[in-house]
Amino acid sequence: MEKITQLSTKDILDKEFKTSIRGYNQEEVDKFLDLIIKDYEAMQQRIDQLEQENNKLKTTAIKQPEKPVRPTQVTGNTNYDILKRLSNLEKHVFGSKLFD
Repeated sequence: MEKITQLSTKDILDKEFKTSIRGYNQEEVDKFLDLIIKDYEAMQQRIDQLEQENNKLKTTAIKQPEKPVRPTQVTGNTNYDILKRLSNLEKHVFGSKLFD
């Protein structure tokens, strides 16, 4: 699989910018680029880890045949049936006190 990133950490580290009269503070730029390099390396490691995990899962999926899915059996219970049963249960448990 082709890597998503186009720059390497070395490309970022070695990048030099031209200076002008009102140029940026070079030390601040260097510190910021160091942060970018760390994030970039962490991101690349995570991408590599996820690609390896993905490949493992694909290999495992290929080795295991797909199990047929059984359709779930639809019962004849409707909301009305359920409410009717609940009402009968309440009558049985609470008796006539419930309807006074």
